[in-house]
Amino acid sequence: MAAQQGVFARTYRISFGARNRIVIAPGDSRSMILIPEKCEGYCRGVDGRDGPNLACQGCGQPVATRMDDCGMWQTVWLEPGSVVRRASGLPPGPAQAWSDLERPEHRVPPIDPDGSWSRRWEAAVGVALAHLVAVTEARPVSLPIGPVSELLGHAVGRYLPAGPDARSLALGGPGLLPPRSRPDVLVVPRHPLTGAPWHPPGDDGAVVPLDSGVWAYLAHPRGETSPMPATGVIPKGVLRDDYSLPSRPWHPLRANADAFVGTLVRLPAIQGPRLHGFRDE
Repeated sequence: MAAQQGVFARTYRISFGARNRIVIAPGDSRSMILIPEKCEGYCRGVDGRDGPNLACQGCGQPVATRMDDCGMWQTVWLEPGSVVRRASGLPPGPAQAWSDLERPEHRVPPIDPDGSWSRRWEAAVGVALAHLVAVTEARPVSLPIGPVSELLGHAVGRYLPAGPDARSLALGGPGLLPPRSRPDVLVVPRHPLTGAPWHPPGDDGAVVPLDSGVWAYLAHPRGETSPMPATGVIPKGVLRDDYSLPSRPWHPLRANADAFVGTLVRLPAIQGPRLHGFRDE
């Protein structure tokens, strides 16, 4: 039953709700009302545990599930059997191309303005690490020197062992020169619209998909200083007249555990013999 839902390892819970639901922002929903007896949640909102909790204002039919409890994205999930998809008649927006990833505004910095690690980065690293564990079968990995190692080294070391015969890894993708020799694994971007991973033309080697905004930051640096916290302090008696340095996280970048587990249990490779430790955990 779990495999039919796309889950190949033991996990805390499995959703048996309708597939192919469309998710929209709550502000984009219209003519829906909450079903009071279906609004269970935890502490600060509803979490959708009781199924559809939004009804059509006209007929009263349950049509969607609103989720906005603490720690959740505010979303409305439309039930595919209760809504009909119709064209708006408006012209489609401009198609997004792989070349868009080279634009400066597509890059997502790893650190938020408040000085903490970006939540998008933490989630993206969790998803990518799950694919890396699967494609390498939990073998050691050698990271390239530079921002990839600085930013991802701690997270990779948390989930993969160190040792000899490490699998080589490098960034690959549109706008980058191909490595002189093909590494064992290429970290490639997902398409910003479809989510499909980029593949080198005529190359069927192993790839690990990464959020396009995160990949763009790593692949197209713009001269930033290292995002890692600097060590040491200003000596006593030294005065400075320049602006203070921006806030930096006090710990290395960590992968979001929920994103890691949620992705790994949905990869058939988790059933392999070398990943039994992850299955057991």
